Amino acid sequence: MSEQTEVQSSFEDLALAPALLESIQQLGYQTPSPIQAAIIPHVLAGKDVIGQAQTGTGKTAAFALPLLSRFGAHAAQEVQVLVLAPTRELALQVTESFEQYGKNMPMLSVVSLCGGMEYRQQIRALRRGVQIVVGTPGRVVDHLKRGTLQLNHLQCLVLDEADEMLRMGFIEDVEWVMEQAPEDCQVALFSATMPAPIRKLAQRYLQAPEEVTVASKTATAPAIHQRYLFVHQRNKLEALVRVLETEVFDGVILFARTKESTLELAEHLQRAGFRATALNGDLAQAQREQVVDQLKEERIDILVATDVVARGLDVPRISMVLNYDIPFDGETYVHRIGRTGRAGREGSAILFVTPRERRMLSSIERVTRQRVEEMPMPTAEQVNAVRRERFKEQITKALGGNLNDFYELIKEYQEETQADPLAVAAALAKVMQGNKPLFASDDALQRPAKRERRERNERGPRGGGERRGNSSPEAGMRRYRIEVGHAHGVKPSNIVGAIANEANLNSRVIGRIDIFPKFSTVDLPEEIPAATITHLQNVRVAGRQLEIAPDKGGRGGARPSRQGGPRRRKAS
Repeated sequence: MSEQTEVQSSFEDLALAPALLESIQQLGYQTPSPIQAAIIPHVLAGKDVIGQAQTGTGKTAAFALPLLSRFGAHAAQEVQVLVLAPTRELALQVTESFEQYGKNMPMLSVVSLCGGMEYRQQIRALRRGVQIVVGTPGRVVDHLKRGTLQLNHLQCLVLDEADEMLRMGFIEDVEWVMEQAPEDCQVALFSATMPAPIRKLAQRYLQAPEEVTVASKTATAPAIHQRYLFVHQRNKLEALVRVLETEVFDGVILFARTKESTLELAEHLQRAGFRATALNGDLAQAQREQVVDQLKEERIDILVATDVVARGLDVPRISMVLNYDIPFDGETYVHRIGRTGRAGREGSAILFVTPRERRMLSSIERVTRQRVEEMPMPTAEQVNAVRRERFKEQITKALGGNLNDFYELIKEYQEETQADPLAVAAALAKVMQGNKPLFASDDALQRPAKRERRERNERGPRGGGERRGNSSPEAGMRRYRIEVGHAHGVKPSNIVGAIANEANLNSRVIGRIDIFPKFSTVDLPEEIPAATITHLQNVRVAGRQLEIAPDKGGRGGARPSRQGGPRRRKAS
C-alpha cells in the first residue's frame, strides 16, 4: 500500500515512551513531520516499511523514535537494532540523533561502526553489549566476518539512504548483511528514489511492507536573496574577506566542509579583524550552546560551522549565510540557507563556486527549481571605500571619549619637534594599523596560470582523451595510483565507496577514475591529509590492498586494456 501523506498530529498521539516525549519537548520539537506521523505507528507495530523521502524531511526521527520506544528502556547484551548508512558522516549523524532522543533513557547504549575509526574501541563497546548499532556497510561486514558483531537477536534492520548505498557500490554488502539477519527481523528501508535494484531488494527481503511517500519540498524562502561568486580556489580566502567587508550583515553562518576547515577559517577571519569562532563536532554540547549564546548576545558575529552542528540552529540575528564550501546536493543547500530569512525576515545567501564546481551549482538550481544570481567579485576600490568610512567612524567614536592624557602627550611631542599635526596623526594611525595593509589591492587576486586556463577551456565533456597521459587532474585535485584494476574485478563504485568511507569524504568530491588491467588512478582533493592517505594504503577493495600513492605518470602497465580503454567513473 502506498500513501502520500500530510498528516498533522502531535507526538503525544503516537504512543511513544514517556522518556522520548520528554526528550522531544526538550529539543523543541512541536509537531511530527509528515513522514514521522506516517512511519512511526508502523515501526512501533513491528511492520516492514518503505519510506521514500528526501534528506531533511525528518526520516531519522521517523525510525529512531519508535525503535527507542521499543528497545531503549532496558539494557541488553545483544544487538536489537542495526542501521546501515552509506557514509561515515551520515552514520555519525544518526548515532548522535539516537543519543539525543534517548538522553532520558539511562540504560541505552549505541555504537557507531564506521570506516576510518579504531577497531579496538568498537570491539570493546560490542563486548560490553549494545542495543543499537549504526554503521557503514563495509565496516559492518568486517565485524560480522570477524565474529565481533552478532545478529542472532536482531529485531529491526534499517537501510538509510538505500539509493545512495547502491550508487556507492555497497548493494552487495547490504544484501549480504540482510542474509545474516533472522528471517523474522523487521526491515525499514528509506530511499530518496526507487531505482530498479532497490525495488528488487525490497521485494526480496521485505514482508508486505507499508509504503509511505513524502514529496520533497525544496523551494527556498522568497525572503532570501541568493547569489553565487565564481572564484578560483586559490582566491577563495581573499574573496571571503572582501565579501564580509563589503556586505551589510548582522550575524553570519559560514559553512565549511570539515572540522579542520572551520578552525582554519575562524582563525583567518580573526586575524582579519572579524569576531568569528568555529562551531564543530569536536565541541561538547555545553560548549556549542555557549558559542551560540555568544552569537545571540552579539559578542561574536560569525559562526564557522559544519552541516552537522548547524542542524536546527535558529538565531534571529543571522542575516547572511555563506557557503564557503559548496554543498553536494540541493537539500543540504536549502537547509543551510534556511538558517536565515525566517519568520518573514530578509536574508542573504552567497555560494562560493570554483571552476570545477559549476556542475554542482547547476545541480542545486535543478533541485531547488530556482536560479542563483551571479555576483561580481568585490573590487579593491569597493573594499577600500568601506575601509575609509570605517576608519573615519573609529576616529569619530574616539573623539567622543576621554582624550586628556593622549592630548597632553601629543601636544608635548608637537611642541618639542614642531612636527606637522596632521603628520603626527598619520604616524599614529600607521602605528595603530601595524603591518597589515590599510588598503586592498587587486594584485592580491592571483590569476590562473595560462596552462590551467587553456586546459579548462579545451577540456571536453568527458574531462580528457582516451589515454591517461592526455589529461591532468583538475585544479585543486591530485592524482593517485592504486594497485587494483579490472583484472581483479574492481568497479568505479567499489573504489568510490571504499575511499569515501575510510577517508570520511563525500563521494562527490572524488574525481576522475581510470581503471586499467592491473591498477587504477583516482583524483582526490589536494587538501586530504597525509595521514588519511597512509590509512588508505591498507584499505582493501576487491580483495586487494589499495597501496595508494601519488601517481608519477609512469608507463609501466599504464596502457588501457583492449576491451575499450580505461573505465571511467560517470559524472553523478
